[in-house]
Amino acid sequence: MAEATKTVQTGDIRRVTLGDRKSVWWRLAFLQGSWNYERMQNGGWCYSMIPALKRLYGDKPEELKAALKRHLEYYNTTPFMSAPILGITMSLEEERAAGQNVDDAAIQGVKIGMMGPFAGVGDPIFWGTARPVFGAFAASFALNGSILGPILFFVLWNAFRLVFTWYTQEAGYKLGMNITKDLSGGLMKKVTTAASILGMFIMGVLVPRWTTMKFPLVVSSAPVSEGGYADWASLANELKGGINTQSVTDFANTILKVAGGTLKASSTNVQTLSDIFNTLLPGLMPLLLTLLLCSLLKKKASPIVLILCLFVFGILMYVLGIMS
Repeated sequence: MAEATKTVQTGDIRRVTLGDRKSVWWRLAFLQGSWNYERMQNGGWCYSMIPALKRLYGDKPEELKAALKRHLEYYNTTPFMSAPILGITMSLEEERAAGQNVDDAAIQGVKIGMMGPFAGVGDPIFWGTARPVFGAFAASFALNGSILGPILFFVLWNAFRLVFTWYTQEAGYKLGMNITKDLSGGLMKKVTTAASILGMFIMGVLVPRWTTMKFPLVVSSAPVSEGGYADWASLANELKGGINTQSVTDFANTILKVAGGTLKASSTNVQTLSDIFNTLLPGLMPLLLTLLLCSLLKKKASPIVLILCLFVFGILMYVLGIMS
């Protein structure tokens, strides 16, 4: 490994040690801790960089002070995508501390140039794919009353987050500015597109699974011809008359025929609004509702207002007997 050449100090050439990088990685978890409207994540970013800056400029108070000011400039991106940018920045600070021609503008330019594209990759990967997948998996346990639901979500999400940030930070540190070559050729665009497609696919699967809309409003009602439905009263009277093999067999056969669609469950054939929608396309109404909400959110509608509107709409439809 090249670790020995990257973590030791030789003469005046200073290197960020493995322990320093672990401290930076741990501090990244608190990036949002001092978020502000003026410079966004600058406080958390500077806090994360302190172990590396102390290693490089610890015995040079003026340079350390300048470095801290340099890293208190504006910064904002998807929190977890800050890891590779931190790695690159540590590499640049090493070059600067070694006397190479790396000025403040170069370091700040790298941060600003990276945070936009990296946010475009991070949002679909973390918020559009990983979080919904882990959430849906954990929710399946929670819906069955298992305490494993929230525990699984906590463990899986944080394990994924920590592993991702560590290895991408190390990749950024070891590659330095050479990472721009690896990101050329449309790689960023390909990763973003693939993550977006996967995220949309997963969300599409979750829409009919977790969104339930029932329309019990009766549209039509017609009597079923004799012999086309299960006469439960007659079957119950037969069973009351004495349990025998034939009556039990008839009862079981009737249940199987009803389940298989050969017989109707009652003497009246009732068609509800839900039956019509499901005939057209199962899950049609949840899909239309989701598309409507996505359209409104795209037009900058307030999520809180939309939630309140859904509450009012649901209550109104229930009172009118249209939905349940």
